[in-house]
Amino acid sequence: MTRRILLALLTLTAAVLAAAVVPLALKAAAHERDSFINEAAATARSVAAIAEDRLDSHTSDPALTAALRSVAREGDELLVLNKANRPVISQGVPHDAWQQLAATAENQAAPTTELTKDRVIAVETVWNDGRSSGIPIGTVVLERPVTQLNQNIANLWLYVIVLSGCAMVAAALVAVYFARWVSKPLARLDTAARQIADGELSVRARTGSGPPELRRMAATFNMMAGRLETLVHGHRAMLADVSHQLRTPLTALRLRLDLLAADSVAIDADELAGAQEEIARLSRLVDGLLATARAESVTEQLVNIDVVAAATERVAAWQPVADGHGVKLVVDTDGIPGGGKDGARPLVALGAGHLEQILDNLLDNAITAIGDGGGSVTVSVAGSPTGTTLCVADDGPGMPRQERCRAFLRFASGSVNGTGLGLAIVHRLVTSNGGAVRLEDTPGGGLTVVLEFPGTALYEGASLAG
Repeated sequence: MTRRILLALLTLTAAVLAAAVVPLALKAAAHERDSFINEAAATARSVAAIAEDRLDSHTSDPALTAALRSVAREGDELLVLNKANRPVISQGVPHDAWQQLAATAENQAAPTTELTKDRVIAVETVWNDGRSSGIPIGTVVLERPVTQLNQNIANLWLYVIVLSGCAMVAAALVAVYFARWVSKPLARLDTAARQIADGELSVRARTGSGPPELRRMAATFNMMAGRLETLVHGHRAMLADVSHQLRTPLTALRLRLDLLAADSVAIDADELAGAQEEIARLSRLVDGLLATARAESVTEQLVNIDVVAAATERVAAWQPVADGHGVKLVVDTDGIPGGGKDGARPLVALGAGHLEQILDNLLDNAITAIGDGGGSVTVSVAGSPTGTTLCVADDGPGMPRQERCRAFLRFASGSVNGTGLGLAIVHRLVTSNGGAVRLEDTPGGGLTVVLEFPGTALYEGASLAG
């Protein structure tokens, strides 16, 4: 952020300097050049006015000669010619270019100047009556070196460069100051949000620095974090209480039914067996509710998980159960370059144990949906542009479209036997880790659960264990 603001302000400052300061500097340099030329022309004009009396009288006056030479600057080359183009006063050796300028000045009845690389030449015609309507009686040629002009222009550009440099430095300092004024509170807020995402619910953001808008945002964030901490801690306390209060009487009731079943007659034994089955179903329902509640309040630290290894391990664990129902379990890694055997296996950032719990629920649902009629369940892993895709496809009876719309809700078991909590748990665990889940038809019949997990690059900078 600091770099972007710095580049933006420096670009804006450079554009303003190029659009305003440079043209002004060019205009000032041109004005300095014109002033230098006009000053040389004025000197030539003054020499012509002084030399008029001498050229007109054809007399030699040493005092006048000294006066003429005193008008010129040090380093000037001065030449005063009479009507016959013979030198009367000579100071230095003017360049040959003055001869053409002298002809031009006489023809135009006006002074002529020319600026070359190293000198300025000023030619003035001397008239007998001081006016261009008289008779030309001589010529004044003044050549002045442009060393001083070049020095003045160089000093001007040096001043412009120093001024522009100071402006750029000032803009950079202002940009860095304001960028840090904004970015530091944002960075601290981002760090606090990451820590809360990692389960450190007691973290709070600083509210004493930055613009007022960021201070209000930090205060709102702290209020949200406080309420979240209260809710999560209360939820965890409730889970502990519910776990103790429900499981203990259920276990005691099941033991009593077991004792009654051992001493009952055949007719009563059937009723007790039905009661035991209902108790077992109620226990599974309580376990599912507790698992769903835990999935909704996950704050575990993220870890990098090898999807192929986790899928292979869970399929192996469920293989005995699948064999008992005549179901074949398959792991498909064709969507990974090299089949996942060349070391380029996909990693996803999830809470510890979440992927195993997701696969357990999906494999359990798939085997239950197929039943004892035999079939197959395929767990496929493939890379995607944004991360990793995990699919669990079965060739069972499938799920009607209207049931799919509510499949991720609690107790939405539909036409398949079960508590209706398996897909709800999967949905909570996947979405709480930044992923997405959807249901599709399996080609040829059945149901496919598609899980999309973001790549680990999304969590770059977050606290990852492992």
